Amino acid sequence: MAAKMRSRREFLKTAAAAGAAATSALAISRSVHAAGSDELKFALIGCGGRGTGAAADCMTVQKILGHKIRLVAVADAFEDRANGALRHLQKEFAKQVDVPPERVFSGLDAYQKAIDCGVDLVVMASPPGFRPAQYAAAVKAGKHVFMEKPCCTDAPGFRWLMETNELADKKNLKVVVGLQRHHEAGYIRGVQEIHEGKLGDIMFIRVFWNGLGGGGRDLGKRPPDDPNEMAFQIRNWGCFRWLYGDNIVEQHVHNIDIANWVMAKDGDPKKAHPIEANGMGGRCNRGNYGDIFDHHFVEFTYADGTKMFSQSRHIPGTWDQVTEIVHGTKGTRPVNVGGGPKLESSNPYHQEHVALIKAILNDTKLNEGWYGAVSSMTAVLGRMATYSGLVVKWDEAVAKGPDEAPERLAWDAKPRSLPGPDGFYPFPMPGIYKPY
Repeated sequence: MAAKMRSRREFLKTAAAAGAAATSALAISRSVHAAGSDELKFALIGCGGRGTGAAADCMTVQKILGHKIRLVAVADAFEDRANGALRHLQKEFAKQVDVPPERVFSGLDAYQKAIDCGVDLVVMASPPGFRPAQYAAAVKAGKHVFMEKPCCTDAPGFRWLMETNELADKKNLKVVVGLQRHHEAGYIRGVQEIHEGKLGDIMFIRVFWNGLGGGGRDLGKRPPDDPNEMAFQIRNWGCFRWLYGDNIVEQHVHNIDIANWVMAKDGDPKKAHPIEANGMGGRCNRGNYGDIFDHHFVEFTYADGTKMFSQSRHIPGTWDQVTEIVHGTKGTRPVNVGGGPKLESSNPYHQEHVALIKAILNDTKLNEGWYGAVSSMTAVLGRMATYSGLVVKWDEAVAKGPDEAPERLAWDAKPRSLPGPDGFYPFPMPGIYKPY
């Protein structure tokens, strides 16, 4: 691993030791969860809107499957967010929430403290830049995992994810990723029919996430009484590449993942990725939007020559389109065709948690971390192409792609991207930016 990866792991090791010491007296009694247990306990890591929603989705499964599911710990970098999520969930799921003040954790090591609380399952929805370290900590501790997409924001994070996926398989842990289209009946039917040849040979695929807005927002001028740059960036994570990945990674990964799924004709997600990408992008929004772009166009090429044409954009007043369309020798259509198999829930956000909890209860193999990692890295590959304006090869990007994370993760540390004298953050310039 690269030196920067080692620094991430040093942080993980230190945080794990601190978390274990801090929570040894707080762990709730439990045995290893297995089929026949009457309750499944989980911790929420990352207490923003998506994390609060994911915890609610998980607890909703109790009504669907009839198995007891209880939230016993929450963790976030910021105490106000941890408490805010907890208050919201207590109102909606009072009988399923058992989180006393001593199991409300905050700080950059809060995730480890939650993992060490004697839980069976960890629900992760913190900013994506934290995902590889938190996933590794959970699997090392023997926990089942639900993790939101994307799973990484750079190549070192992808390599770490792939190692953790191997460990999860060895430990027989169940992993689900928040690419919920895999749990939507219309997509399941659509991909199956494409694999069965209904559209003939695939000529090319078009995927879109063109929206009016997204994670990025105009940061304006930093208040003079807000001196902590690390805290500022983490609170505003949707504007910074190391945390957000840019909109092609954080949002458009959904559509890119569908193309990879369509191309995974043998069912192996580790092979179903493009081998190169070229593209263009930039920023049209005026204002201080951190160090990200607001539009990307990428031509991805798979090993058999099939092309995926990808658009992602966050610009008000533009064409709003989110879909995936396959062009074959026998026809053209969206991947989602409706209908499909009968599932426990028609809501894919619920169904992905149903699939995870069923796998835990029945001890069936389930590890979506593989396609979660590969699709996330495919989006990172596209970003590297748009930032640089160069043709970027998969193997080189994976092996040599830069570490976007800070050298050291601490409140008093400095992120790599810092504002200039005018308060604006520099963003990549094609032709100048180097992908590796």
